[in-house]
Amino acid sequence: MMVKSGAVDEAVEALAVGVGRFLIGQDADGVRRTDATFLRRGRWVLPAVDGRVPRSAYLPGWRRIAQRWGALGVLGGGSYAWWHDPETVLGVAEYAGAAALGLAAVGGGAYGYMTRRQRELLREWVVPLHEALARPLGIPEQTDPRRYLHVPVDFMDDDALIRVDVPAHLRFDEQAVAELIVKKLGLEQVSIGWQRAGRDPHLIVRKRNLPPKMLRLSDPGVREILEEMPESAPLIGLGANKARVSVDLDAESPHVLISASTGGGKSTILRCITCQFLHNGAEAVVLDYKRISHGWVRGVPGVTYCRDIAEIHDALIRLGDEGRRRIKMAEDLGDDVLDQEPERVGPRVVILLEEVNATMRQLTRYWEKIRESGDSKTSPAVDALAEILFMGRQVRLHVLLVAQSATARALGGPEMRENFATRILVRYTLNAWRMLVPEVAPAPKPTNHPGRVQVVRGGRAHETQVLLLSDAEAREWAMGGVRARPRPVKSLSQQLVPLIGGGGAFGARPVPGANADHGPGGRGPVTLTKDPEAPGPAAGGDSCPPAASSESGRAVGLREAQEEFLSEVTLASLRWARANDPEFPSHVAKRGAELLYDRQELARWARNRPRAAVGTGLEGGAGAGEGGEAV
Repeated sequence: MMVKSGAVDEAVEALAVGVGRFLIGQDADGVRRTDATFLRRGRWVLPAVDGRVPRSAYLPGWRRIAQRWGALGVLGGGSYAWWHDPETVLGVAEYAGAAALGLAAVGGGAYGYMTRRQRELLREWVVPLHEALARPLGIPEQTDPRRYLHVPVDFMDDDALIRVDVPAHLRFDEQAVAELIVKKLGLEQVSIGWQRAGRDPHLIVRKRNLPPKMLRLSDPGVREILEEMPESAPLIGLGANKARVSVDLDAESPHVLISASTGGGKSTILRCITCQFLHNGAEAVVLDYKRISHGWVRGVPGVTYCRDIAEIHDALIRLGDEGRRRIKMAEDLGDDVLDQEPERVGPRVVILLEEVNATMRQLTRYWEKIRESGDSKTSPAVDALAEILFMGRQVRLHVLLVAQSATARALGGPEMRENFATRILVRYTLNAWRMLVPEVAPAPKPTNHPGRVQVVRGGRAHETQVLLLSDAEAREWAMGGVRARPRPVKSLSQQLVPLIGGGGAFGARPVPGANADHGPGGRGPVTLTKDPEAPGPAAGGDSCPPAASSESGRAVGLREAQEEFLSEVTLASLRWARANDPEFPSHVAKRGAELLYDRQELARWARNRPRAAVGTGLEGGAGAGEGGEAV
């Protein structure tokens, strides 16, 4: 009996102690797990504490007491009401319970959606940083990192501040801690300020020497910077300390990959780079399956704009042939000559390939539709693109490729992706960064700052503010410079050599004096622009066939053109397009009061005019480019 009495006494005593600890806000076992006090929340788990520490252990004592006494009050009030009127309590509980479940479901969904970025921040950045800092700071690893690491969701923004609370004893290597923070968060050009005095020591990390918030052509000194840039290295933008960020296509990387989600500014980057090349006399071939990405090049000399998938297909094949011609010429000339006169192989040609994900799929589908028995299953246009990417910088053919998701499959294989030594990433995901530039770790967190990109080259990321040019400014710059000077009677955009048997989508003919001016082989440079004197190919599918070559030079009126070769377009539609369509060709002559138009230009317009299902059908004919004018 005495044994039983002692056990009962011990149980009663333990229960009384537990209730007392509960009422004064302590843990049931009486163990203090964090440095929280009655008035101040905790930040650190105390030494020698094992196991998981609940979040409530970080609360100040007064909050724990308030929560527990509040729960007891609700429980007591409910019990009292049940004792006096159980039916009413059951009725209230039934409706209140249903409402509470509904609110919990809606609130839980809303909370999950609103905190998704915070969860990603914790998983991808805060927890890895805590794992790196726990040992140098001398704190237990089970410490909740959110208690001392205050990292905002947009910590890569220019005005963001990162705060890290540190133990008051300060017995750690400050240099090592600062370096770990910078490395784990992928920061560059930051300043670290220490607050060591008092009960609340911490450090503040903020950016310094930021790229400009906005960069425009009208800003002081920008025009002068553009004029000073080498012909082969256009300016992309300015980085920290206003350092110029560019890519030298002759020395660093002959091709550039731009990866960004929709609305990330891919076309803005291409506009900035391309107008500088045109300014310095280069040619440009725009392969734009979306058809409207680069309206600023309309009328710019030296530009070929291909919008139909058939035109893009033919252009890539001819560019591949031109690359092989240039390789042969480079072999004949030798490295010594090319180092002194790289232009001997031909003018620099910049190839803008927009939306490669969709374009590659359409090229494959187009080839499946037109190929004949015995033809290769792989599209020759895709093969030509791969060939161009593998060609060296000596051929002066440069691909500026745009992709939303630059997977190996989208580009035709991982080996093709490796030809882009320079990669520009905008609003990227962590998966995209790890796929494209795994050598740069950790990945800097993307920012939504307009015009802010990461230019990765040589295994290093450079945060850059891209030069923002309006369409008018880009057009003005492209047509200035070399293109503003007097040009020879037969400009580069008119000089053509036979490609694939001569003629084709881009009409071709020999260049007078090629033997004298362009070294061995007697073949001059080529640009993929149409010879005004060369007839275009007959179009197939839903496109309109041009007139016979014997009459290609004869101008025609709208009625005559509609009757002879534009039968699928009504005369009223032609007259409406003449008044409203900016792409409708200009007249070349008059016959009395009647305006006359070039037959091939009318056929080209009819082939490329918008239709109800633009981009879905593959019946478009093999398109013809044009001499120095965007279509």
